[in-house]
Amino acid sequence: MASENSKQFWKRSAKLPGSIQPVYGAQHPPLDPRLTKHFIKERSKVNAVPLKNKKASSFHEFARNTSDAWDIGDDEEEDFSSPSFQTLNSKVALATAAQVLENHSKLRIKPERSQSATADVPASYKVIKSSSDAQLSRNSSDTCLRNPLHKQQSLPLRPIIPLVARISDQNASGAPPMTVREKTRLEKFRQLLSSHNTDLDELRKCSWPGVPREVRPVTWRLLSGYLPANTERRKLTLQRKREEYFGFIEQYYDSRNEEHHQDTYRQIHIDIPRTNPLIPLFQQPLVQEIFERILFIWAIRHPASGYVQGINDLVTPFFVVFLSEYVEEDVENFDVTNLSQDILRSIEADSFWCMSKLLDGIQDNYTFAQPGIQKKVKALEELVSRIDGQVHNHFRKYEVEYLQFAFRWMNNLLMRELPLRCTIRLWDTYQSEPEGFSHFHLYVCAAFLIKWRKEILDEEDFQGLLMLLQNLPTIHWGNEEIGLLLAEAYRLKYMFADAPNHYRR
Repeated sequence: MASENSKQFWKRSAKLPGSIQPVYGAQHPPLDPRLTKHFIKERSKVNAVPLKNKKASSFHEFARNTSDAWDIGDDEEEDFSSPSFQTLNSKVALATAAQVLENHSKLRIKPERSQSATADVPASYKVIKSSSDAQLSRNSSDTCLRNPLHKQQSLPLRPIIPLVARISDQNASGAPPMTVREKTRLEKFRQLLSSHNTDLDELRKCSWPGVPREVRPVTWRLLSGYLPANTERRKLTLQRKREEYFGFIEQYYDSRNEEHHQDTYRQIHIDIPRTNPLIPLFQQPLVQEIFERILFIWAIRHPASGYVQGINDLVTPFFVVFLSEYVEEDVENFDVTNLSQDILRSIEADSFWCMSKLLDGIQDNYTFAQPGIQKKVKALEELVSRIDGQVHNHFRKYEVEYLQFAFRWMNNLLMRELPLRCTIRLWDTYQSEPEGFSHFHLYVCAAFLIKWRKEILDEEDFQGLLMLLQNLPTIHWGNEEIGLLLAEAYRLKYMFADAPNHYRR
């Protein structure tokens, strides 16, 4: 009897953990909205379901209409010339995309988004795989446009946006000379780090508003708990931990070819090229090999969760920060083959241990059914309903569920929503804040959502809301925007974290 009730319960509860698979972006990069809208339009014609039909605006119908679109590019052996892809003719895609954009722009005029929507589509326009590609391509006359739906064979020419701010308070608009205040902060960090026993509480306090690039590597090692506060013990600790990591490599890495590890290794191998595809650094074979080793060893040593898509993103900030310790120029275009083997081994081992320390605090995000993420998304919904009922009710009106966009925010710690330089600045604060990755991140997500309240309230259909929330225009964000976001998140935490009656309905 109990088993029958259990079966009926799962049948009735379509929104329980077993149904989270189609959450967009949790396991795939976002697609270009124009491509997705083309799929919606074409599929709706075939199924003879009007787009304005109420059922068609629901999430499950939307998922059915676009489920095949998310698999494009997943399989290296996929043949796009097969009959199943014959309908994706470039002329049809062009005409459909142009018509959808034109119709959409007539419905409402919005300052930021209508500019690109109402622009004339040139005859040579090609479908681009992701919205980030599209944004960058429109901003550069040197950008190489790819053939429709063809896999990328080589790195295209793209405008370079700085990956790492050279000065802690630098904005995306440029690199001003270091101010007196910044020089003073840097000197304060150097004094703390060089003292016989570094005061970690004071270091966290100094790191909250951002860590200067020059001292970020050693500061992150200390804040992660990887490096001891005592300066005399640091060298021996680093040597021992690095040797221990490469001992794991010798012990476990060959087992990737064994049958019971094939699925894990295959998924890692698929996800690595998707990691920051717009940054040339991460497309280098040597860097991808390093990432594969880090992720595979972590998965082997954490069988409770194993490897989960999204963990690959969490290696990148550590790798970039520890690489910047040895590289003066911008690291996004740096050829790592110019570094010695010993330096690369040090960067790899340090990235592994610091990522492991981070994941120790949020591992329930990646265990079976990802209960940590489920709880955090529910907490975000509760929080937003208290701080901005209008936005919350807007989502309810158009049947948008928080899991449909916030799953990725929790799974990837907003890394898919922000440029990597902004993620690094964000993590300065996360590592200095008590339970920054597991607790404070909730308030950052709430502040991030409310930041776009005007754009959210301007959208008046399910598809428009979901496209907005999956492609938020943060490509030119810098430290100034992250600083404001963190200040608002701290205000929310101060109001709600210790006031459960404010938090609940």
